[in-house]
Amino acid sequence: MTWNIHGTIGFNPGFDLAGVIALILRWRPDVIALQEVDSRRPPEGEDAFALLQDALGQHGIPAHSIASADGHYGQILISSFPIINSEIHDISAPEREPRRAIRAELGTAAGPVRVIATHLGLSIRERREQAQLLLALAGPHDMTTVVLGDFNDWFFVGSVRAVLARVLPGRSRFRTFPSFLPLLRLDRIYCRPCCAVRDMYTDPNARSLSDHLPVIADLAVNQS
Repeated sequence: MTWNIHGTIGFNPGFDLAGVIALILRWRPDVIALQEVDSRRPPEGEDAFALLQDALGQHGIPAHSIASADGHYGQILISSFPIINSEIHDISAPEREPRRAIRAELGTAAGPVRVIATHLGLSIRERREQAQLLLALAGPHDMTTVVLGDFNDWFFVGSVRAVLARVLPGRSRFRTFPSFLPLLRLDRIYCRPCCAVRDMYTDPNARSLSDHLPVIADLAVNQS
């Protein structure tokens, strides 16, 4: 599952992080990538990263793109599977908002899975460069690989989709933004091999919690 929770505000002025957690738990995803996690907002004394980790999975990797005295902002990858190894990569473009990619190898009963979770930039030029970095992080075809997140990809020119789909042909196609009337396919799940995809979904109930809809995929892990 991938979801930009937009700090759990947008159409959610009450900062209903509990509502976000409840919606995710209804889907019971084994792997969750969340973007725009923000611990700088009230309620005071509560860390959104820690709350999400405690509620949603045994293992987690937070990636703070912004750190300040009053908290952190960024993304988190949460897994019910053990994390064999992980890395956080700085994929920021000069003079643009900081961006990160989390790369992890997860140990599942069917074999290892490589997962890259990210949130790409707003300009075509930086996304083009970031897409190439994601290809490098995806690595060789030695295991089932999933790349997921908010790709901010709405123009065909310099399209991230055109780059990633050549190597990760299994992909979602849902319109996810803005959630009240989805027009743009910003949030996606890519994977290889293509045959790993069993089904994909979105959840319109999320529109009261964020201006993005989540994307959920059922994937079968291929033994390497």
